Parts: sequence; structure tokens; C-alpha cells
Amino acid sequence: MRRAALATLTGLSLAAATLAAAPAQAAAPAPADARLARLVTLKNVRQHQLNLQKIADANGGNRAAGLPGNEVTIKYIADQLKRAGYSPTVQNFTFDFWQETAEPVFAETEPEAKTFAPDTDFATLQYSGSGDVTAAATPVDPGATGLGSGCEADDFAGFPAGHIALIQRGGCFFSVKTDNAIAAGASAVVIYQLPGQPGPVAGTLTTPYGIPVVGPTNAVGTALVQQANNGGVTLRVNTSTFTEKRQAANVVADTRHGRADNVVVVGAHNDSVTDGPGINDDGSGTAALLEMAKQINKLGPKVRNKVRFAFWGAEEEGLLGSQHYVDGLPQAERDKIALNLNFDMIASPNHVNFVYDGDDSAGQNNVEAPAGSGAIEKAFNDHFAKRRLPTDPTPFNGRSDYNAFITVGIPAGGLFTGAEGIKTPEQAKIYGGTAGVSYDPCYHQACDRYDNVNLAAYDQMIDAAAAVTQLFAHSTLTVNGNELARRANQAQPSRRVVPDEIGGHPTR
Repeated sequence: MRRAALATLTGLSLAAATLAAAPAQAAAPAPADARLARLVTLKNVRQHQLNLQKIADANGGNRAAGLPGNEVTIKYIADQLKRAGYSPTVQNFTFDFWQETAEPVFAETEPEAKTFAPDTDFATLQYSGSGDVTAAATPVDPGATGLGSGCEADDFAGFPAGHIALIQRGGCFFSVKTDNAIAAGASAVVIYQLPGQPGPVAGTLTTPYGIPVVGPTNAVGTALVQQANNGGVTLRVNTSTFTEKRQAANVVADTRHGRADNVVVVGAHNDSVTDGPGINDDGSGTAALLEMAKQINKLGPKVRNKVRFAFWGAEEEGLLGSQHYVDGLPQAERDKIALNLNFDMIASPNHVNFVYDGDDSAGQNNVEAPAGSGAIEKAFNDHFAKRRLPTDPTPFNGRSDYNAFITVGIPAGGLFTGAEGIKTPEQAKIYGGTAGVSYDPCYHQACDRYDNVNLAAYDQMIDAAAAVTQLFAHSTLTVNGNELARRANQAQPSRRVVPDEIGGHPTR
């Protein structure tokens, strides 16, 4: 999952109210049977995860875009779809591959000598440039408390050219902060973590830059700001990076049945980060979608709206595959897409049942969800409520592949079990697990392996993904008002539509 500042919501009172006020008989009507959820078994899904683990193990320990593990992953997905009777489209595209070529250095040289630890105290932002800079550091708009620090050119008024910019995360994309810093003459950029957020900032600038950009923890960053304000501080930032153009790919396949003018796009991303195999992020979504694709055609004509299974490439590089796909669709083809369902990280070991907040009832969305997104959220919440299972809302914050769809007005929704956010005591009481620990302690790490899964939670999420996919394959009335009124329409053969052949680190 490509990560921005994860403003995870607890929504605990809402979840409790849902459980108390929404008995099983109150749930929204579903198709006559929920067969797909029964057909998609945890055992079979786990076999796909195991295969993804084997692919990573044999190819450098990861499945990252532009590297051999991802190339083999794409072949595996396409092969599985062909075996299930699909004619998948592999949609190649070019992106800026980025890699660190040496361990970075981040240190205080004056007034004290202190060296910070990579991965623990700081991380290099993806697409940081190379450079070895030693200079005084100047805080940028420290009173903004993260809500806009460095997001405006005026924040850099009086910034001394050649200094290193100390900027708090939050309020806008990392690239915006960095662009403003470069325009003000900064020689390097240090974007430190928000209060209450764990670890360093491990994000992406989306495109290559020419100066070093690193992201320390909140504790390191705030201490440096305090020193800078109390007599000054000198820092050294040394990064060594490599970029070149490489290929990644989306894999897209449509069900045999269903109307081609009212398509349900169901997506997960096919890549990992370079640091690990990505079996939760997002092998969990990829594996679930593969098994859904293998089983859904058994529903036959009950699939009244075509379902398009999409395995997005280079998500971790900045949502590139899904954006490439949507950008390449003519408006007439976009108009045929009824909705997008996104399943990115749905097996986190210290999980919460997060549902994307389509109606912004928690007031935390920073991108607008199109009309119909609230109905998608309700469909998931109704599914869980019918089974006496709690849910929490999670904001639409542009951190995963749904972003390309909602920005062109296509309703979206989906599931998420948490990434680097910290589980609260209230959530631990409801969901179990450990308070004070991140939802996925192996997020973006080498330990995101086959055993980095909460099996009970994953089973529930697989059922929810399958059931709601079948619901909208049956009818999208609640989302876009589109309902088959005549059996004659249902009987007409539909033309298969495939995308044209066009060749989640956080961004904020």
C-alpha cells in the first residue's frame, strides 16, 4: 500500500452503535445466495499467498516493480487467470525506477556530534536525489503543527539559501514541500514525522529529485527544531540513489457474464516494496482477487454486471498503474465503470476491520468521495453487522489505487486492516490484539512474509470482499441508480471490454 500520512480513525462509537442498532434482518438485501463467499476459501487464497512468497524468495526477496520478482508475479497472475478461462490483458507502462545504492547518513555535527540510525531514526524518501550536504538547518513554519508546514511558498519567507529545511509532515504532498524548499534555495530537505505516528517517514516523492530528502521520526525532528530555535544546529545528509526508466504492468480481466456497460472494477496491487515480499501488502488483496476471479464465473448469469479484476502495477511507486489505466480510458469507457472496490492490505496481524468512509461521516476525508461511495461503505458495514462483527471507518486519503477512480468521479470503496498506524486500547478491546502496537508491525519490511497474517481476520475480509463483489455484480442500483428492469435486457449478450493496450509509499 502506497502510504501517505495515515489519519486512521477509530470510529469506535460508530462501530458500537452499528452492532447495537443493526441486527441481521436490518442488513441491505443481497442476491438470493451469497455463493461467492462460500466458494472463495481461505485455504485456496493462502495457496496464492504461498506462491507469491516463493516467487519473492527466488527473486531477491521482493516483488517490487521493475525487479524480477514483480515480472514473475505478473506472469503468475496472468497464468492463473488464463487457467480460469479468462483472456487477461497485460498493460505495460514505463515508470521511474528508484533504488538506494548505499546506506544513507543523517547526523548532527554541531553543537553535538550525533549519528542517527537508518530505518530506526530516519528513512530516505523514495525518489530522493543523491548528495552529501553539511549545512545549518532552519525550521519551516514550525507553528503549523503539521497541518500545512511547508505547503505554501510563503512558509519559506526569509529562508536562508543553502540551509537544510526542517519541515513537519502533513497538509500536502511531500513533493509540494520539497518543491517549495528547492525554490527557496534549500540544499537538502528533512521531513519529520507527525506526533503520535510511529517510526520514520517512509514515503515517496513520486518523481526523481536532485537533492537529498530524508524523513526522521517525530522525536528526532522535534529535537532538531528545538536546537535550531535555541542557538542553531548543523546537520549532515548523505544519500546515494539510482534512477532509470523501467517497465511495470497492470493485469486486467473481465468476467464472461454481465453487462459491459455497467462494470464493477475490483482491484489490488501486484507489487511489493523493495525491502520485502509484501505478503500482506498487498499479497493479501492479490491472492483474494485471484481466487474470486477463479470462482465467480460459477455464478453464471447471476453476474448481471461485468466484473473487471484489476491487478495494479507500481502502486508502491506512487499509484502509477491504476492512474495509468484510468488516464488511458476514453471518457466513454470511464462512463461504463459503475464503481471501484479496492482491497489493499486485508490481513494485518494486529488488525481492525476498516471500511473506507464513503459518506465522510467521520469528517476526515481529504479527497472527495463521489456520490455512491457511501452506499458502497454501507454494503460492507451491513455485511459485517449481519455477522455481528464490528467495523471502523478509515478515510479516503489518496493512499491507494481507488484514488485514480474517485478523482474522475467514479464511486469507490473497499477494505483495509491497517498499516503503520497504532492500535488504540479501545480498538484492542473490540478486535483483540495489542494496543500501542502498529496494525502491521512488518509493514514495508522484510518480515512481511507468509506468516504475517491474522488468519481469522483475513477469512472475514475475504468473505466480505466476495459477498459485496457479488452484491454489486447483481445490482448497482444503490450506487449509480442502474438496475435491470426487463429480463429481455438481461438476456442480451454483452460485449467483452478490455482496456486499450497502452504502453502506496506515502506521498504526504
